[in-house]
Amino acid sequence: MTCKFVRTAAWTVLALTGSVNAMAQQKLLPVQSEIAFVSKQMGVPVEGHFKKFDAQISFDPAKPANSKIAFTIDVASATLGAPESDSELPKAAWFNTAKFPQATFQSTGVKALGAGKFEVSGQLGIKGSVQNLVVPVALTQSGAMTTASGSFAIKRLAFRIGENEWADTAVVADDVQVRFKLSLSGVGKF
Repeated sequence: MTCKFVRTAAWTVLALTGSVNAMAQQKLLPVQSEIAFVSKQMGVPVEGHFKKFDAQISFDPAKPANSKIAFTIDVASATLGAPESDSELPKAAWFNTAKFPQATFQSTGVKALGAGKFEVSGQLGIKGSVQNLVVPVALTQSGAMTTASGSFAIKRLAFRIGENEWADTAVVADDVQVRFKLSLSGVGKF
């Protein structure tokens, strides 16, 4: 009886270690990934993106509720593709990168919806403000690479982005659409 218990315990530890090691090898491939945002200035869509971001991912497709996802975005890397606009983004009225150099997302739950679709609940922190968020995510696989893609909307004023004279939503709309395509390695089959 004792021998059987020890063998069962050993196999359980090995199985868990293998699962943890597999999840520990999951990596974001930043060069093949993108986080973009679209806002409207005087009714005209303006698209930008972040050049620098990182993630710590522990995603188990078989047990998504056990998954943990954390993102950090270097907000000073935001670009709208025009030097005069890009020089304004780090200033206090916009991202205030001197005081708040990073935006963060920390998952609080992951729910499977079927057919490679998931809902990731979490907290988004930008410029010292934190908001709860539910992000729809679609996963696709191509060989060993998994792509997580989706989009969600935020209210920029809830995060104090575009303060003072820029708070007028007739000039810059409050709604900002965020789109992402994240390439990941080590996720495994789902």
